[in-house]
Amino acid sequence: MEEAIAAVRVFNRFYTRRIGALNASFLGADVTLPEARLLFEIAHRERPHAAELREALDMDAGFLSRLLARFERRGWVRRESGGEDARRRPIALTDAGRAQFELIDSRQRAEVAAMLALLSPSQQADLRAALGQARTLLDPSRDAGFTIRPFRCGDLGLLASRQAILYREEYGWGRGLEHNVAETVDGFLRNYQDGREQCWIAELAGAMAGSIILTDEGQGLSRLRLFYVEPAARGRGIGDALVSTCLAFAREVGYRTMTLWTHTVLTSARRIYAAHGFELIETAWHEDFGVPVQGETWRLDLRYGAVDSPLSTVPPL
Repeated sequence: MEEAIAAVRVFNRFYTRRIGALNASFLGADVTLPEARLLFEIAHRERPHAAELREALDMDAGFLSRLLARFERRGWVRRESGGEDARRRPIALTDAGRAQFELIDSRQRAEVAAMLALLSPSQQADLRAALGQARTLLDPSRDAGFTIRPFRCGDLGLLASRQAILYREEYGWGRGLEHNVAETVDGFLRNYQDGREQCWIAELAGAMAGSIILTDEGQGLSRLRLFYVEPAARGRGIGDALVSTCLAFAREVGYRTMTLWTHTVLTSARRIYAAHGFELIETAWHEDFGVPVQGETWRLDLRYGAVDSPLSTVPPL
């Protein structure tokens, strides 16, 4: 914890100095950073009122009121009629206020572009992913949409690393699990059949948020592999969307059945499998991952839905 605290504080000090947050004049535009931030919020909202701005910025009401009064004196904003409560009167930028915002916005874009120009395309992608991951980790409730895309170069190594780390942290699974994941990734890349196999990556705020792989097992059988969702990205429907994408592809290709191997402790994944019609057909204990764990084989008939299970009952999800 102490190392994480120190790392956050070091970055805060670096970035506030890097963007000139402590200067009396932000970007040489005769505004402070809080004033520039407030101008941005007004410019990107449809006739906001003071209470709405205070909530969006988490700003002290008195401080916000003083900033708005300063904007009015400078002729940057006007308060429209909207009842007696000043906090509910719509606020709009004047032409002068719009010009000031566009000046600050253009200078800020230029500053960021200059920073990014020093980085290669891959470094820019790394930065974007790291910033997105930081936002997701620090504010998991933040409303952010996710995307699902086919895998690109480098994705398989990253998802293998993330799964090895997460399963170790959450369940204590060791090198056996890491070997299993690495072997699966190697086999997928070595024997990849374009048009019949695929790996999908879920992204949230530019960072990897989960994955799923479909492989061809021959004779109309497909297999679902390496399905996972990052802890900070859970609860957003990403897992269900990944499985839905995988199943849609399998049906389009013409596979008859799909199987998967999972474990009883992975309750969230099992709920998703059951919701999509998979049925448990076999269980077996093993210690391949360094601890006793019950493995499960699930199967789905892609033409007709779930197949008959030889088990009389399915362990509760």
